[in-house]
Amino acid sequence: MTYEEITRANGILFERLALLLNNRPDFVTAEMVNELTAGYGLSVEESFSLLICAALGIDTENEFDRELWSKYSPHMLHRLDESNFTEDPYYKAVKINGGKRINEWELREETLAPYTAFVCDDPITLPDGRIIPQIGYFDCEFKFLSVLQNGREWMTMMPNELVTQRTPISKARGRVCTYGLGLGYFAFMCARKREVEVVTIVERDESVISLFNEMLLPCFENKEKIEIVCADAYEFAEKEAPKRNFDYIFADIWHDPSDGVEAYRRFKSLEHLCPNTKFDYWIEKTLKLYM
Repeated sequence: MTYEEITRANGILFERLALLLNNRPDFVTAEMVNELTAGYGLSVEESFSLLICAALGIDTENEFDRELWSKYSPHMLHRLDESNFTEDPYYKAVKINGGKRINEWELREETLAPYTAFVCDDPITLPDGRIIPQIGYFDCEFKFLSVLQNGREWMTMMPNELVTQRTPISKARGRVCTYGLGLGYFAFMCARKREVEVVTIVERDESVISLFNEMLLPCFENKEKIEIVCADAYEFAEKEAPKRNFDYIFADIWHDPSDGVEAYRRFKSLEHLCPNTKFDYWIEKTLKLYM
């Protein structure tokens, strides 16, 4: 593919995937996959790929579309092993009974149907310019915790949340600060580390804090290491963080790139106030691609 064709292919794939994931992530069903595997001798992976190709409106009778799919799909679609996530320490430790609602916020357990498509990591960029979304699926039901504001998912214990926080968690040392509470996954995992002394969570919404304190924090190991500050993240970053001598700060107050780019830029502009602190940002690679 030429550079112009790759640029076009990148745009087509991201646009169509966004529509699919927002409107019909459960387009592919177990029945569809079983029909192809039983009737045509295809593997599960081959069947899922064909069905997603059709869902995206990729016409493999067309030369451009055929080349697009052959060059992108092998790097894009991933059949995941649910045990890689159900064995996660947070997943095993944090259990709720029936969920809870406080004002506009709700904590609940949800179930993902087999073969539902979802983003499972930051996109990868290949040397020739292909930008390839990372799409995962399970071949079984997958249960996960979710926190919602006015019915909109704000954070979930889906694979993307776990995978994209592993590197920041591995870097956390000493006095750690995180902007944004959510389900508290980053704080939980950091507090388990010997080399982490304290995890300060900055969250401005009192209802989220109440939900967390009542339903989630009691399940946490090392909860004595966790401090919650009810404050605006930007004000804290500008006025309080420079006084705290944090060793590591992780920002995660955005839902996705659509609301994350400007927040990322604003936090980056404040880094100089804490010259001895290491900073990281949730889905930073994705935010830079959008920028």
